[in-house]
Amino acid sequence: AFCRGRIVRVPKGPLIRVVGTEVAIPCSVSDYDGPSEQNFDWEFSRETDFVRIVSTWDSTFTSEEYQKRVGRGDIKLRRSSNDAVELVIRNIQPADQGRYKCSTPSTDATVQGNYDAEVQVKVISDGLSVSGSKARSSTSLQLSEGDSFKLRCSAITTSPEHTHLHVTWQIKSGSSWQDILSLTHEGKFQPGPGYEERYRSGDIRLDTGANDTYRLSVSQASSADGGAYRCLVSEWVRGADGSWQQIQEKSVEIATVSIQRTDVVISTSNVSVTERDSLDLTCNITTDRSGIFQAEVMWYFSASPDDTLSDAQLLLSMDHDSVVSDSTLISLSHVDRNSYRLLVRDVDVEDSGYYFCEAAIWVPLHNGSWHKVVERTSAPVSVVVAALEPDYDVFLNASKTPKFSDDPTELNCRITNVQDTEANIRFAVSWYYRQHLPGDDVVTEELLASMDADWTLLPGDRGRERIQNGEIIFSKKSADTFSLRIQWTSESDRGDYFCVISAWSRHRNNSWVKSKDVTSASVNIFWATQDYTLTVEAVKLKPFFVAGHTFEMTCKVSSKNIKTPRYSVLITAEKPFTDQSHPNGTTRIISLNQDSVVRLEDWTDQTRVDGVVLEKVQENEFRYRMYQTQISDAGLYRCVVTAWSPGGGGMWREAVNGLSNPIQIDFQTSGPVFNVSVHSDSPTIYQGEVADLLCIVTTEGMPLEPDDMSFDVSWFAVRSFALDREPILLASLDRRGIVTQSRRNGSSDLSLERISPLEFRLRVHGCEDHDFGNHYCVVTPWVRSATGVWQREPDIKAKPIFLSVKMDVLNAFKYPLLIGIGLATVTGLLSCLIGYCSSRWCCKKEVQETRRERRRLMSMEMD
Repeated sequence: AFCRGRIVRVPKGPLIRVVGTEVAIPCSVSDYDGPSEQNFDWEFSRETDFVRIVSTWDSTFTSEEYQKRVGRGDIKLRRSSNDAVELVIRNIQPADQGRYKCSTPSTDATVQGNYDAEVQVKVISDGLSVSGSKARSSTSLQLSEGDSFKLRCSAITTSPEHTHLHVTWQIKSGSSWQDILSLTHEGKFQPGPGYEERYRSGDIRLDTGANDTYRLSVSQASSADGGAYRCLVSEWVRGADGSWQQIQEKSVEIATVSIQRTDVVISTSNVSVTERDSLDLTCNITTDRSGIFQAEVMWYFSASPDDTLSDAQLLLSMDHDSVVSDSTLISLSHVDRNSYRLLVRDVDVEDSGYYFCEAAIWVPLHNGSWHKVVERTSAPVSVVVAALEPDYDVFLNASKTPKFSDDPTELNCRITNVQDTEANIRFAVSWYYRQHLPGDDVVTEELLASMDADWTLLPGDRGRERIQNGEIIFSKKSADTFSLRIQWTSESDRGDYFCVISAWSRHRNNSWVKSKDVTSASVNIFWATQDYTLTVEAVKLKPFFVAGHTFEMTCKVSSKNIKTPRYSVLITAEKPFTDQSHPNGTTRIISLNQDSVVRLEDWTDQTRVDGVVLEKVQENEFRYRMYQTQISDAGLYRCVVTAWSPGGGGMWREAVNGLSNPIQIDFQTSGPVFNVSVHSDSPTIYQGEVADLLCIVTTEGMPLEPDDMSFDVSWFAVRSFALDREPILLASLDRRGIVTQSRRNGSSDLSLERISPLEFRLRVHGCEDHDFGNHYCVVTPWVRSATGVWQREPDIKAKPIFLSVKMDVLNAFKYPLLIGIGLATVTGLLSCLIGYCSSRWCCKKEVQETRRERRRLMSMEMD
């Protein structure tokens, strides 16, 4: 167990072999050193001396008596791997019985293990004989599908050794032999590949009989059982190591079997019949069976040729006793010995599909019962049932056509020349629209709506919402007339319309199936349109007026190609760019819609709510008035007019827009010029302090009394170093002295006051961090004219000033430092007091000191 060396192995003997057979004796070597491919020498001995036979590496190794056999190839070496070879002896003879030794030349560094091994070979005589039927060696059998047959084979051995026989029945499939059933040398039955199920069901058996016969029985023969049959017998012996070894094999062909296939066919291939006619099909069974038999026939129907029997519908059946299943419209009759007729009366369109029949052959047994021997299914036959189509024509005409947009359109689809229609025919309609496209564009048809056999309306994708709203109406006026009505036709409805009349037929199961479609000629819905034109002219009634007087202008409208138009008017003003309320310069003042309803648009002056009036003078003339005009009203005034025409459902549809010429209001005044500036003595302050900002108004030109001037002042802030954010309104003071503040989030507060006729002060109390930023004021001057009317001047914006808010570090840390120093001092004094008291009264201990003698120190040497 602890040593390792070369091991040469041969089979454990004796090896029993049959004279005349080919013998292969294996030899292998393991646990060796040196090259991977090893060499082998074979020697033979009958008694004591060994004679050299053959070698893998020395061509001169063979002895003289073996040179001819080795040269002919009767004795050779066959290498199976680098460390294994086989000694092959063809046509072994009794003289070859003896001891065979296999040797391996040493390639090891040290000599360890064995370098040769011997095996005893015993040659016995051939005692195996295999034969077929006694009549002749090979027979030919002609059988019908479903028949049974038996084949016999005889095998016997007279070997002096204790051997076992292995018998296998084979069939020649193509060019190769295939195993059917075997009786092994161990006495076990073993079916071949593909025969396991038939063996378990008993259709294939192997029986042993007297005189060493082996009988193969095949029941329910099929076309696959046709071919040549042979009996293959091999002889086996148990070796010294207990394993089975095959020593020879013989075979004999027993018979050639031909199987006549039974086919089931339908006499016709494809059938076309007309609705209400009869369908006649015949199922023929092709067989050459001469004995007594009966057939079982079943007819099936399926919608697809690929359906299986489980998916198909069973129509009618006849068992082997000629009993037919019951059916009203379908009959099955036995025409002759091998033909069966299916008759379907009064066929319907639903009977179109694939028909096939299944036939089974039954034969009687010796006990009087019947046994099914074969079953076949025919190929499907396609049957097409053509519907009875009614004959009719379709005519489409337009009873109402539009001349303008929003006019009604009505189309009538009529069924004419109806012939050959039955009571089971019903008509339905489908409406289609086709749009005219320019050039070679593809014209697509769009489904408007369709009716099914129950006259249920199914809207299409086009105009679905209009159909649901009742703008498009589909109706059935009479039994032969269908109507389409568009209540208000738009330009998108222009195009071709046509109808399709569908004929629906009632079937036996009371279902409705469409049988025919007839399309009408198309009707074109079109009307000539011209572009809408609208002209608006504005006229100034008073050529000259001054501030405080009434401004008046009229707008006259004229239009073409608009059906019964109505007009809506909007008055706009283009102010100078100094007006900050509307940066784009255009202001919507007042409007009058097509129903004569007046509405103030952007006119927000509460003191002059009734200062503008817009009224309708005539159907196409409108007048605008502005009372007590002010200098701020200067600008260009226009009339924006929209023409409306009646639309569907009583709604108005916008047709076209028009803009009038501008009318200018310009006041020639020589009044004062106002300027505004912002000033602060301390633009940089600390938190908590008060910031003072002054808005100073200065005048130039004609001097005015303080009582003739008044100002609206608003303060704004931009919370950034650059003016890149939206301004925030802080507070405002109107000319009546009313102060308005915006809502604030911080704790700081604002106050706004007038400190002189031309100075306004904004104070920020308790400034915080968020109060920084650019601050400016916007001033709106009001001047009283000689007539006593207050005139509003344009807004004036001051140049912004930046307000910085800093933090007072000393004041911020003064009180926290004083409180900290005080608490630290009190804590230290309290700690000293507690320590002193504890050491004085609580932790005192009397210690008695012992008396020590006063002695001199020892010298260093005695340490």
